[in-house]
Amino acid sequence: MITRDGETGPVRALRGLEDDSAQVRLRAALEVGTAADPGSVDALVERCAVEPEFFVRDMLTWALARYPAAVTVPRLVDALGSERAQARSQALHTLSKIGDPGAWPAITRGLLTDADDAVARSAWRAAVLLVPEDGREGLAGVLATQLGRGGLETRLSLSRAFVALGGAAAPVLRAAATGATPGAREHALATERLVLDPDAGFEFALHEAKRIMVGG
Repeated sequence: MITRDGETGPVRALRGLEDDSAQVRLRAALEVGTAADPGSVDALVERCAVEPEFFVRDMLTWALARYPAAVTVPRLVDALGSERAQARSQALHTLSKIGDPGAWPAITRGLLTDADDAVARSAWRAAVLLVPEDGREGLAGVLATQLGRGGLETRLSLSRAFVALGGAAAPVLRAAATGATPGAREHALATERLVLDPDAGFEFALHEAKRIMVGG
C-alpha cells in the first residue's frame, strides 16, 4: 500500500526502526516481521547491533526468526565478526532462536571465550543448542576454560550450558573440580551438583562447593 507521502508500508516500517520512540520501534519491528519481506533482513540485523531496549531487540529477533534460515543465517553469521559487542551478542541470540544446525561452525572458540561477558553468554547458549553430537565433548572442553569467570549471572549461564551438555560435561568438570585454580574448582563443583540436580538453586550449589573446598 502507498501512503499519502508516497511511501509503501514496508518502507515506512523500516524507517520506524530508527524512530526516537521505543514504542514506535517496537511496532515497526512487529510490522516488518509480519510482512517477512526478505529485503528487510539487512535492516533488521543492523538495528539489532544498536537497539538499546531489550524488548525491542527481542521483537527484532522474533522478526528475523520468521524468515527462512537460508536468508537470515548467512547475514547473522556475518554479524558475528562485528567489532560491536552487541552485534555479536544479538546475532548469537537470534541464531539460537532460529536453531539452524548449519550455523554451528560459526560458533568459534573466539566467540565462546569472548572478552565481553554478554557475547560469551550468548555464544554458550547458542553452542549447546546447535552443537552436533560428535562435537559435545570438544565444546565441553572449551567451556571448561571459562569456569570461574565473571559474576553470578555469567557463572550461572555457563553452568546451565554444562547442564545442557549432560554426560559430555562430566569428565571436564571432574578434572576442573580437582584443578589448581580455586575459582574454577568452586564453579566446577557447583556445576557438577547442578548437572546431578538441575532443580537445585545455583547459590545453594555454590555454598555446597565452598563447604567441600574447606573440607566440611
